[in-house]
Amino acid sequence: MRRRILYATGVFLFFFIVAGAPTAYYYFNIPPTCSDGQMNQGETAPDMGGPCPLADVNLLAPSSVQWTRSFKVRDGSYSATTYIENPNDHAGISEISYIFSLYDAQNILIAERRGTTYVMPGGITPIYEPDIDTGERIAVHAFFQFTSPAVWRQYADTSKVIKVTDRKLSDETTVPRLEATADNTDVSPRTNVTFVAVVFDTAGNAIASSATHMDRIEAGQSAQIVFTWPNPFTLQVGRIDIIPVTAPKPTWTAKS
Repeated sequence: MRRRILYATGVFLFFFIVAGAPTAYYYFNIPPTCSDGQMNQGETAPDMGGPCPLADVNLLAPSSVQWTRSFKVRDGSYSATTYIENPNDHAGISEISYIFSLYDAQNILIAERRGTTYVMPGGITPIYEPDIDTGERIAVHAFFQFTSPAVWRQYADTSKVIKVTDRKLSDETTVPRLEATADNTDVSPRTNVTFVAVVFDTAGNAIASSATHMDRIEAGQSAQIVFTWPNPFTLQVGRIDIIPVTAPKPTWTAKS
């Protein structure tokens, strides 16, 4: 009996050493990663949060489409704009596909426009599409939706350092022109900045939109931005938004 016990113990120790040693080595010597399926290194969910790229979706507040409108530029040509509200200060989307759909008064689809965008953290991301051809049809309603899954990552907003001041609207009843100053208050330059301007009436309804792009704004520098419209505003202007749109900046530290 003692020999059998010793034999069984030896066999057990042999297989324990053979099978357990690599596992123990891996456990104690292989560093954790953001793709190991484990909740380690300060993550708030497996491979999410902490130093990892993916944001923990369980901790995110829902984003939403605030409103979507189309605006007649001339007969058969429209622009479309939507506001995406993301209340999460430290999470955004680097790329997501979308579609604008324009309908006539009978709710018949007359035009579509597809594109991709990023969603900035902690605020409004305006999405603007110009020159949507509707032929001879009149667009009455506009609808916006995302067409690809949202992948939320840990990002910082790079647009907040750009301050827009000195708004000046002129020639509202003829050919409206909006001028403003964009100030880069950061210590580093900002590149590929799009400014989306939306004009609202006194009831808070959007009545016009436009966009302009700047390749680069140097650190501490100012630049003039201009928006124009070919048709007069038929309603009294109550508010003007000019929102800088920039790609969000990664904040994670670990390799995925």
